[in-house]
Amino acid sequence: MGFSTPSKIQELTLPYLLDASPRNIIAQSQSGTGKTAAFSLATLSRINPNVKSVQALILAPTFELALQIGSVIENMARFMPHIRIAYAVRDANISKRGQLVRNQLLEENIVIGTPGTVEEYCRKKRVIDLKKLSMCVVDEADIMISTQGFQEMCVNLVDGLDRTQCQMMLFSATYSDEVMDFANNIIRNAIVLRLKREKQTLTNICQYFIRCDNKEDKYEAIRQIYLNLTIGQVMIFCRTKANANELAVQMNSENHVTGLLTSQLDVEQRAAVITRFRQGGFRVLVSTNVTARGIDIDDVSLVINYEMPLDMKGQPDFETYLHRIGRCGRFGRLGYTFNLIGSAKDYNIMKSIEQYFSHPIDEITIEGLSKLEQDENEH
Repeated sequence: MGFSTPSKIQELTLPYLLDASPRNIIAQSQSGTGKTAAFSLATLSRINPNVKSVQALILAPTFELALQIGSVIENMARFMPHIRIAYAVRDANISKRGQLVRNQLLEENIVIGTPGTVEEYCRKKRVIDLKKLSMCVVDEADIMISTQGFQEMCVNLVDGLDRTQCQMMLFSATYSDEVMDFANNIIRNAIVLRLKREKQTLTNICQYFIRCDNKEDKYEAIRQIYLNLTIGQVMIFCRTKANANELAVQMNSENHVTGLLTSQLDVEQRAAVITRFRQGGFRVLVSTNVTARGIDIDDVSLVINYEMPLDMKGQPDFETYLHRIGRCGRFGRLGYTFNLIGSAKDYNIMKSIEQYFSHPIDEITIEGLSKLEQDENEH
């Protein structure tokens, strides 16, 4: 798995998760900190492979994150051949199973899926008995509550558990009052592990902004970042599908092999793009917020915010910003984030984000890029 010593979140949570009398956990942890490995290890430790029924349920807000969690668990369980995993996702090919038979309970030990499909498995098809679960994990709770219908689905699913025998874990990168209300509503008597707000932004990510007057300036800034920094893989985030499409087309036309990931792709296409990016098939991935959360690519060292993130009310989206920049600087490696600022509104959004996280976002010019890497390495 590549771990030599436990990460901070593993160090904090595993004693509770693996104790003979396991405790419920509400924990704040960003991507790239080892939290998936922590709850995967705890999950596998509770499974009795001789019992052919679903014993653990893991809820993820997106199709991509469900597959990624499954990949981690499958890797950890590769020497445990009797443990079986099922995916409760919309795509039948990826769910790795045939047609479900109503009222015929699944024999897989672990089910990983999104709330809507899991609820269908439980309520309509009745192939999962929630009362028999010994473990339930809710991952990326902050996006759960921001996705229409997911919060209610999670509450309904948890209400069906036997809380006297089911250990519960909830993880979130950010903890607003809304997230805490949600967490306390579904998990009782939990150990709560939170970070101070100023510690939420990964300290090994160098954050900068570049002033740009128009799209041409933004594209030139991206070109200069390429020319002047030694980078692995890059993720560029746009607010709209139209801008993401336009940027990807332009980069590919100039021989920068670039992938595109938006909600216009179906689940199989999205999985194929992520797999190719993870395998190094292209160095640049242009995306909307569909990949801002939970997708872990080890070689990503640079994130570019082509447009600053806004919530549904047009206000700065602090959580999405944190998830976006969390794609780089993983497990202590140095990462860079560049925010392309094209208007006074963009600047005000960025300053609000800077103030919220109490972490400086420094201005840099195109000319200053050439000496940036040298300066960072010297420090």
